[in-house]
Amino acid sequence: MTELLNRSFTHFTLNPIKFNSVRGIGTRNYVSGTVNCVLTEDKKVSVVKNGKDSLEICGVINGMWQTSGGWGKIDRDNAVDAMLSYADAGLTSFDMADIYGPAEDLYGLFINRVRRERSPELLEKVKGLTKWVPPPVKMTSSYVRQNIDISRKRMDVASLDMLQFHWWDYANKGYLDALKHLTDLKEEGKIKTVALTNFDTERLQIILENGIPVVSNQVQHSLVDMRPQQRMAELCQLTGVKLITYGTVMGGLLSEKFLDTNLSIPFAGPPLNTPSLQKYKRMVDAWGGWSLFQALLKTLNQVALKHGVSIPTVAVKYILDQPTVAGSMVGVRLGLSEHIKDTSAIFSLTLDEEDVKRIQEVISKGKDLMRVIGDCGDEYRRA
Repeated sequence: MTELLNRSFTHFTLNPIKFNSVRGIGTRNYVSGTVNCVLTEDKKVSVVKNGKDSLEICGVINGMWQTSGGWGKIDRDNAVDAMLSYADAGLTSFDMADIYGPAEDLYGLFINRVRRERSPELLEKVKGLTKWVPPPVKMTSSYVRQNIDISRKRMDVASLDMLQFHWWDYANKGYLDALKHLTDLKEEGKIKTVALTNFDTERLQIILENGIPVVSNQVQHSLVDMRPQQRMAELCQLTGVKLITYGTVMGGLLSEKFLDTNLSIPFAGPPLNTPSLQKYKRMVDAWGGWSLFQALLKTLNQVALKHGVSIPTVAVKYILDQPTVAGSMVGVRLGLSEHIKDTSAIFSLTLDEEDVKRIQEVISKGKDLMRVIGDCGDEYRRA
């Protein structure tokens, strides 16, 4: 990872985008400029869409990577109870993946309890966003269908609300075959919306040029990692594709827990005892180091105290206010801890010009991670 973070990125130029009718998907007209996500009257809800495909999601999404191990033992019944608590509080969108241990199975248990124990209105609002992370093998129609059927069975749904596709190796163009088969499954009603995760700008452009009706791209995005607001946001503004962000609170680093701590002294600060804390500490090191990160935390704390909220609430709200961002993920340790109050406060928080200026002054002192790491998702593909 250290070698990855120290490699420079070769810049590419965005080519003009021309969209023609492909695979029965009609031509779309695009204009440059800011394209905001469609907001409903409910401040918690946004809409991702592409042509006839659309999906209402909660602006803050419950991330279920934490069910895959490394964050504490998850009790099945307690986890499902916790999911119900989040849904009852209006936090009705859940993000998972086929590779996140029991995440899809937990969702299947949860959605059945919602069907039995909650109103049809709440059932309609609940959304399960899953990912498919296949090995880079030949993407035949039968192979894609078989794997999507597995997720549908595990989640106990006839149609996946959103299927977010990940691909490891761009040199293998099989990702286009997979996405075309996923589009076929969408047309059959087995998937409601097709989306991406960890794709860079160049490949997103290629995918759209091939007529794949992508509604969103899930990428790492935080106050430390502002890469998505460069090339990716430019293309998203042109096309209407939205961003769903993860790593927005950096596994908990962006919180009061790490304010005024010195991790260079053994046992002096909170332990980095989860995969997410360890991952995002490496991002801090690449961005500018712990001293600069402390300056960021102090600024966020001042803003949080001003508004009577927490540091994570400010951190998520700042990213949600960025162009093309439709939703930001906050990880949930189901049955072990909860942050419903802090998360709900995001929707009523308004950052004023002074707040934004103070935050921008600090983050501008960090390194440009586009130059250090590369574009969105390149951290997974550069040796």
